[in-house]
Amino acid sequence: GDILDDYLRTDGIWILTRNKQFYKTNNEKECAEKCEAERNFNCRAFLFTRKKLQCLTLAENTKMTVTFNTTDAVLYEKKIYLVQCKRGIGKDYRGMEAKTRRGIPCQKWAEKTPHNPNYTPEKHPSAGLDENYCRNPDNDPKGPWCYTTDPATRFDYCNIPECEDQVTHTGEVECMQCNGEGYHGEVSRTESGLECQRWDAQEPHMHGFTPKHFPEKDLKMNYCRNPDGELRPWCFTTSRTKRWEYCNIPSCTAHPQVSGLGSQCLSGKGEDYRGRIAITESGNACQHWNTQFPHKHGWIPDRYPCKGLEENYCRNPDGEKRPWCYTINSKVRWEYCAIPHCDGTEQGIAGMSNVPVRVPLSEECYRGKGQSYRGTTSVTASGKKCQAWNSMFPHRHEKTPDRFPNADLRDNYCRNPDGDNSPWCFTTDPSRTWEYCNIKRCDDHTQE
Repeated sequence: GDILDDYLRTDGIWILTRNKQFYKTNNEKECAEKCEAERNFNCRAFLFTRKKLQCLTLAENTKMTVTFNTTDAVLYEKKIYLVQCKRGIGKDYRGMEAKTRRGIPCQKWAEKTPHNPNYTPEKHPSAGLDENYCRNPDNDPKGPWCYTTDPATRFDYCNIPECEDQVTHTGEVECMQCNGEGYHGEVSRTESGLECQRWDAQEPHMHGFTPKHFPEKDLKMNYCRNPDGELRPWCFTTSRTKRWEYCNIPSCTAHPQVSGLGSQCLSGKGEDYRGRIAITESGNACQHWNTQFPHKHGWIPDRYPCKGLEENYCRNPDGEKRPWCYTINSKVRWEYCAIPHCDGTEQGIAGMSNVPVRVPLSEECYRGKGQSYRGTTSVTASGKKCQAWNSMFPHRHEKTPDRFPNADLRDNYCRNPDGDNSPWCFTTDPSRTWEYCNIKRCDDHTQE
């Protein structure tokens, strides 16, 4: 799998740390490789800044030091050091419990008093023998343990909770479709093992996601849910130092059945709109969803497989008022799109389904001023490509198909809707608004 799968990502956060190393890398994966290869300290996390392409490997994570918000940085923490519960005998446990089940503080693994240890960081570098945290370097069937600070007790076991298995009462493994908006399972621990806060409680974290305010989101008990279109189900935690965290719920292998092709017109907020309009209501062309230029964003198609983020088509992945898109105008981050309402458009099309369509013959010339021209030429006299009549990019205009219903303003074909001297079109050259087209006048003596 991807090297970043072993890390928990948090955008816009910085952590203060004493032990760090600076590297110059091109992307997050290269930075993760630096963290894995770090020899100056045990790398638990790394910070990556996109603007400077700077990589900082860190000895601490958010459980060990303070954090503050910043704009450009992305924090990646190794998941293994965030998990506070054990699976099986806890050989991979890397949590921060540092006292025995009887409450006696643990001795540091690198120290020799009050007990001279058999297991040390030097002898077992891959066993995670950091500080005085409970570990299981010898595969003890009773789980993680530590040497104690009590001279009368050489070692004792630690009270590490079992990680909650994602199993329903029927014994089937729970999984989520898409981004888990429809997940109704009973997992109630975060991916690092923290217990979830009840949705109807305001302690230790006050919030607005209450069952009363969101009755349709199934906010029951303290089960993980995705009421706000996040990447996957999450919950507020019972830890005062961690407001919320994602839950580790696997994706179902089978993708859900998509009913039809999605709507081609606007109904409700347009969350199921799957049409191909790719221009905003002010005429800006849409930025492709899988690109980060000119605007960086988080709506990446791979992350949101069921939102229909294809090409640069207008969509509503986040429950906005209606479909929208990021624009290719660097000064306008995003705008709504003008999508025709279903109650008008779709019914109109359906009502004409039995009317034969008259396909005009392709004409290579025009008569008179060319107002009757219905050919398919779409190039101007100077060789510029024509702009589509229903598009507002790169030129805004009023010569639209709905305003001139009898002018056959289809696609980007040359036409003469306003009685000009000959067929013309708006051009796709931003510096040239319009030009006459490269079409000959028909010979007046040609037999009709």
